[in-house]
Amino acid sequence: MTREARAFRLAAPGRGEIRTVPLPGPGPGEVLVRTRFTGISRGTETLVFRGEVPPGEYATMRAPFQQGEFPAPVEYGYLAVGDVEEGPPELVGRTVFCLHPHRTRFVVPADAVVVVPDDVPAGRAVLAGTVETAVNAAWDAAPLVGDRIAVVGAGMVGCSVAAVLAGLPGARVELVDPDPDRAPVAAALGVGFAAPADATGGCDLVVHASATGAGLERSLELLEPEGEVLELSWYGTRRVEIGLGGAFHSRRLAVRSSQVGTVSPRRAGRGYGERMALALRLLADPRFDALIGGECRFDELPSVLARMAAGGPPALCVRVTYDDA
Repeated sequence: MTREARAFRLAAPGRGEIRTVPLPGPGPGEVLVRTRFTGISRGTETLVFRGEVPPGEYATMRAPFQQGEFPAPVEYGYLAVGDVEEGPPELVGRTVFCLHPHRTRFVVPADAVVVVPDDVPAGRAVLAGTVETAVNAAWDAAPLVGDRIAVVGAGMVGCSVAAVLAGLPGARVELVDPDPDRAPVAAALGVGFAAPADATGGCDLVVHASATGAGLERSLELLEPEGEVLELSWYGTRRVEIGLGGAFHSRRLAVRSSQVGTVSPRRAGRGYGERMALALRLLADPRFDALIGGECRFDELPSVLARMAAGGPPALCVRVTYDDA
């Protein structure tokens, strides 16, 4: 008997659909996973939904188990948590995280899943991919004890970075965003909060994650001389203009990119699996629940992503449930 699964697909830029797809049985060294939750990575997935991936970045932007090609039709996503139904005995029945698009069931190599620790709720584990990005950013930034740090942009990535850096002894970490509704999130994460105009300057390090030119320019303004902005934003096809006159050269400021597709050279001895396992261990901390601000059913995914791509709802991470899928 041919088995089937249901999958979310971007049929064309701006139009998603749910379709039925064949589900192969797992072969040797593979697992069949029944999905419990997926998470919508707001910035990247809405950019994909709008068809704004630059042609020159199609290869770089591929998700590990992406089906189809940009701009569409394409299945895209990378925050999936589910239970192993078939596969190696040591994995059957375990809850796992996988960098997989939104599907009710899927088959992947066993080494593509990471077991969720027992002290991490499955619903929180959907954040593992975003927290992995934050871990890599922290490795790239290499902050020091007592540093004065601003994180500009209180989206999923910015909030995850702030949460990770909050544990640095003696550090002052401030989350900067124009939306005052992000202040309670900052408080839950244990960091300060400020609107861009009120942000505290004199920073040794600024992590930028707002995906706006204004945010990047403000990040530079917040730096001490010789300071550095670590750029995490992904702009897609949009061009960003910033002023590099004035104090940029005289204060010897720097802007450096960070990208989760490569393990930070500062931790070259660590592999992708080790980085992901660390992200999942960090998610034992209930502070991260503040990043999940909404929930929808799998069948609602096409309409919810369309609304998110148009600017709403404002939740940081929308968690997708599969109980009735």
